Amino acid sequence: MKFFPKIMIGLDLTEMDDILIEKTKIFLKFLGVEKCYFVHVAQNLAIPDEVLRQYPDLLAPGDESIEALIEDKVKQHNFPENIEIEIFAEEGDHPLETFLRWARIKNVDLIIMGRKDTLIGNGVLANGVAKKAPCSVMLLQEKRPPGLPKRIMVPTDFSNHNHLIYDFGERIADELGAELIPVHMYHVPAGYSKTGKSFEEFAEIMKNNAEHDYEKFVSQHNHPELKCDFVLNDGENPGDLIMNEAHKLDADMIIMGSRGRSKSAAVLLGSTAEKMIEANNSLPMIIFKKKGETLGFFEALLRI
Repeated sequence: MKFFPKIMIGLDLTEMDDILIEKTKIFLKFLGVEKCYFVHVAQNLAIPDEVLRQYPDLLAPGDESIEALIEDKVKQHNFPENIEIEIFAEEGDHPLETFLRWARIKNVDLIIMGRKDTLIGNGVLANGVAKKAPCSVMLLQEKRPPGLPKRIMVPTDFSNHNHLIYDFGERIADELGAELIPVHMYHVPAGYSKTGKSFEEFAEIMKNNAEHDYEKFVSQHNHPELKCDFVLNDGENPGDLIMNEAHKLDADMIIMGSRGRSKSAAVLLGSTAEKMIEANNSLPMIIFKKKGETLGFFEALLRI
């Protein structure tokens, strides 16, 4: 199944590039990739000193030298020859805007970015891409061992738009023979005490209500037998809470989506998804966005 025929991989000329290329290779067949763009964007394309020390004979202009370096790196990792490849380095005062502009120009289906743990780098570009990309985004972590997922967590709120994300998760799980793990986070409203019930009693009421909503939600999908994991949030950071639950459940991938309340809202993520991006430096994550919903609002959103 061709989920994402055209992908774009963001590189930064560090050791993370090697990790990202090697991990991406594992997903190529599963994702249905036909063409891959390798992209490096920076405010200044002057070649870093550490790269010049490694390649002292470089004399070409910055963009050509960097493209040659990336091409060499891709060859070193034996990137499959059946995948069409295009490499380009771009300079711009606003790297995020430049990167996302190229994603739109190339009409890519998926952007793949690396998330660092111990390597130098603040991850600002990867976070910005995840939040504002006009297409789906996959984040691959530095330290996570390569491999296809076997237990895929899908946080769900039972909204109409969430059906789209859940359906995508089902298709991926079926394709891989993996287990899909729905997770719902519920909370106790602030005014619960006015009902005369304790926090614990009202929490049970909210959970029962969520279970009922889930039954209606999952009945519209291919696997209504799947059980949902319900997590009470009593004031914690939702990103940390879901990540802790993911580790408890031994999940090895997370799929999330945009809010989807309108076409413009489909570009920017909800607050929980944004907190997930910040909290997750350990599990591969796909941020699913329905391609095409976001393009008309692209330029305005880049300025947010």
